[in-house]
Order: sequence, then C-alpha cells, then structure tokens
Amino acid sequence: MPRSSFSSLPSNLPDGAERRALQLLVVDDDGTQRSLITVAAKQAGHEVTVAPSVAEAIEKLRTARFDCVTLDLVLEDGDGMDVLGEMAKAKFGGALIVVSGMDGKRRSAARSFARSVGIELQSLPKPLDLAALRISLANLGKTAMGLPAIHTWGGVATDAIVERHRA
Repeated sequence: MPRSSFSSLPSNLPDGAERRALQLLVVDDDGTQRSLITVAAKQAGHEVTVAPSVAEAIEKLRTARFDCVTLDLVLEDGDGMDVLGEMAKAKFGGALIVVSGMDGKRRSAARSFARSVGIELQSLPKPLDLAALRISLANLGKTAMGLPAIHTWGGVATDAIVERHRA
C-alpha cells in the first residue's frame, strides 16, 4: 500500500500524527502462511520482506533493519531458535511474533530465551488468527510512535485478547 494512501485510512491517532509503516520480516517456510501474513501486514500499510529459510532470515537480519519479525519455529533448513540466536547476537531491538504450530511448551521456551536476551516476544499459534496478528501489528505500530498499545477492534478493547495469545 503506498504511503500516500495512509491519509484515507480511519485513524484514532491525534491530529497531525501520521501512521508509521513497520518494517516486517516474515520467516516461514510454508508459502500459505507467508502469504497470509504478508497480505495482512501490507493491507495494514506495513512494508514486508520474506525469508522462507533460516539461512535467508539470517542474511536479511544482517543486511537490513526490521521493526518486527514473525518467526516460525520449525523451518526446512533448521530451527527458528537459530534465527532467534542470530537476532540476539545482532542485539535486535524490535519485536518478535512467533507464529508456530508447536506446542505451548516450545513457544514458552522461545519466549524465555528471547526475554533473557532482551527481545520482546509475542506468540500466536497456527492456524494463524489474522485478527490477532492485525491487533499485534497495530499495537506495535502505536508503540513505535510512542502511543499506548491498547487497540480497539469493533468497539471492544482487545489488549486482553492479545495477552491471551502471548501466554
């Protein structure tokens, strides 16, 4: 979505505040999941780069800056934890959304490791709930602008829903 179209989107931002597109890296070897995440993020006005493998994700993390990474924990050429380790080495300062079909124990281990190296991590299970992803990205966008990270959807405060997905 071109930046010029942001002004036509409904907004609850203060007057004069402009939406800020997040730079998002989508790491997933499943083409359908990559497409779903990419389309949802682009519809929300974010810039998306994709990496279908551990090797490509590490290369992209070394050569570009991202505000957020969505990461599958099981990839064809390795483990998403390898990507997380590289993010830690690079002192990644953005947010991480683990999108994985792995059980809660594995996602919890990833969250513990991420916290130990100072990376903010959220977790969304597969099959992916696109509404939860959109809420997470909207909150990250608000945080990047210095605004509170409480997003409403359909008139309902959704911060509690996001917290449930983080658990």
